[in-house]
Amino acid sequence: MAKKVAVIGAGVSGLISLKCCVDEGLEPTCFERTEDIGGVWRFKEKVEDGRASIYQSVVTNTSKEMSCFSDFPMPEDFPNFLHNSKLLEYFRIFAKKFDLLKYIQFQTTVLSVRKCPDFSSSGQWKVVTQSNGKEQSAVFDAVMVCTGHHFLPHIPLKSFPGIERFKGQYFHSRQYKHPDGFEGKRILVIGMGNSGSDIAVELSKSAAQVFISTRHGTWVMSRVSEDGYPWDSVFHTRFRSMLRNVLPRTVVKWMIEQQMNRWFNHENYGLEPQNKYIMKEPVLNDDVPSRLLCGAIKVKSTVKELTETSAIFEDGTVEENIDVIIFATGYSFSFPFLEDSLVKVENNMVSLYKYIFPAHLEKSTFACIGLIQPLGSIFPTAELQARWVTRVFKGLCHLPSERTMMMDIIKRNEKRIDLFGESQSQTLQTNYVDYLDELALEIGAKPDFCSLLFKDPKLAVRLFFGPCNSYQYRLAGPGQWEGARSAIFTQKQRILKPLKTRVLKDSSNFPVSFLLKILGLVAVVVAFFCQLQWSQSA
Repeated sequence: MAKKVAVIGAGVSGLISLKCCVDEGLEPTCFERTEDIGGVWRFKEKVEDGRASIYQSVVTNTSKEMSCFSDFPMPEDFPNFLHNSKLLEYFRIFAKKFDLLKYIQFQTTVLSVRKCPDFSSSGQWKVVTQSNGKEQSAVFDAVMVCTGHHFLPHIPLKSFPGIERFKGQYFHSRQYKHPDGFEGKRILVIGMGNSGSDIAVELSKSAAQVFISTRHGTWVMSRVSEDGYPWDSVFHTRFRSMLRNVLPRTVVKWMIEQQMNRWFNHENYGLEPQNKYIMKEPVLNDDVPSRLLCGAIKVKSTVKELTETSAIFEDGTVEENIDVIIFATGYSFSFPFLEDSLVKVENNMVSLYKYIFPAHLEKSTFACIGLIQPLGSIFPTAELQARWVTRVFKGLCHLPSERTMMMDIIKRNEKRIDLFGESQSQTLQTNYVDYLDELALEIGAKPDFCSLLFKDPKLAVRLFFGPCNSYQYRLAGPGQWEGARSAIFTQKQRILKPLKTRVLKDSSNFPVSFLLKILGLVAVVVAFFCQLQWSQSA
């Protein structure tokens, strides 16, 4: 008899968890409190309690080839960075393709998840839900929590003396939907993450003036990278990841600083991070430096105090006649349907083995999916988490002892603080390629490079130097997909397809970059033989 699994939430993590359950022969039931799939990526004009909320103009920060599920590439005519409505369309195509909607109970709220009395032997859970005013309970063999971490707005009002006197409008960025109604206003955005930067840029096109306050500064990157390719297809390669791991930290941090300042000098724009050697998640925004150059946005330091109409900053400057304050100060998260003893949230942190499993349970039948913030796309990350979790539920993979898991949690947190700092916004941060490989290794899906170098050297080179996307984890092991190799070699075609909207005549010009590479290789060979000849004559 198939094990019954409760999946809580039908956003990205919930959908991929459903598919992984089905792939492993498990029997999932998904509880979704709203009327549709998509989670945070489904835009609604009105903000709803307990549900993530986005503004109308949101576009993905990770490209389609680096964000798609591992056995289901996005359509080649889709743009590389997708508007939220386009991404939701992909999720709908995905759900239809794998017939996932039949497993979802919409407009059903999970009230509680509790251990059954015989949990120590059965590992089962009692899940109480409510739909149309009626409560129901059912017993499940396992639970996957897929509710995300972007639904409880964090507004530290106590950190802003005078806010109670401020006569203008103030609200969290979660409430922001579009620029209508803010024309001609003087607006202060507090917080310079991706949301704060997006909102500041959008409002600056019609507001009288926009100010953005940043406590520590930030690196700003463009979505467009070398030769016009998406940033993540260039940044997230195994080769670059290896360099970041083997080179001394001071060298790596210097390299990152040089890379970030290649587009524009952050110091000149007042944006250079206070601790520029912390690998904090950069802001992905193509318009910030331009709006700063035009004076439409002005960067300010931390707000020290607010008056009825003005903001006083730590550097002593004052901006008068502020009409609106938008707090882009991030989110906290909680699990009201769980007991604190199961997953306790402290200082926006949870103690989970590899960000997934509570270490203290007698049976490994509970997991959190997508409760992580990788320096890359969350979609392939959540997918590998779900692939591993469902195999643990099925008994095909096993977790180590509680002591080993607790030691890993402590060590991982120390490493996170060393790399990313102690800011509340960084509590779920992790390296991208390293973490994907770590999960893939658990299920036997990490590519074997030594073997590939002999069997398929062309593929091995592509895997090492090319984009580290999700297809790599379908080449071997459980869930192997016969289309994985082809998807890897045709990804450039899918990247360029939506850009080729104007037909050009074939150019007969020989590629200069290719010629330089050939000349460089010849120079190396000549130098080698000259050195060899010199050594022999000596």
